[in-house]
Amino acid sequence: MRFTFVTLFPQIVEGYFSDSILRRAIDAGHIRIDYVDPRAFSTNRHHKVDEPMIGGGAGMLMTPQPLDDALRSIRDDSPEAHVIFLTPVAKPFRQHDARRLARHHEHIVLVAGRYEGIDERVIEEHADEVFAVGDAVLTGGELPALMVCDATSRMVPGVLGNSDSLATESFDGALLEAPSFTKPDLYGGRRIVSEFLKGNHSKIADLKERMARKKTQYFRPDLYQKIKGKS
Repeated sequence: MRFTFVTLFPQIVEGYFSDSILRRAIDAGHIRIDYVDPRAFSTNRHHKVDEPMIGGGAGMLMTPQPLDDALRSIRDDSPEAHVIFLTPVAKPFRQHDARRLARHHEHIVLVAGRYEGIDERVIEEHADEVFAVGDAVLTGGELPALMVCDATSRMVPGVLGNSDSLATESFDGALLEAPSFTKPDLYGGRRIVSEFLKGNHSKIADLKERMARKKTQYFRPDLYQKIKGKS
């Protein structure tokens, strides 16, 4: 699976893929990462990519021409590319979106805005989807783009060494993931719940579900209300 980051700052993104699971996934050919810098497409002699907003407003906006030409270049090379813009003004990105993207798209283009955002006409022209990753405003779209890439990459066959890791993760079902523990049994005066040590997998599964319900009720009452409504 291929991911193309459209960003004015490729160096911010590159380091994320230098180690760990995603580095191994790249080396094994499960995913491919590349970068397109809109500044390289600017027709301005100084390669300028921002302008003041028409109608007033603080800050600068990414001007349409460099980004438009960059995305047209990508589509010319890869007509099947699925273009996603990251912006706070969008629907939330969810786990089921990551699963769907991994199943149905071979090439995903992640457009990371900067300054006060992107000229809306470019989004209207090129966006196949628009996502937000939370109710917060960041200095750029690189972090949200990385989040979408990371979550989607984990759904690609072969990326995770143990595919069972996906089976009980938060947001794959209705509940948050239950607490997990490792050795030693006693640490810092806190002991693991004894049921975890007895090897009865049926009872452990039941305990984990009850703990997951409690965790969901506490941290995400909005999700918990949906669960209660279905029960």
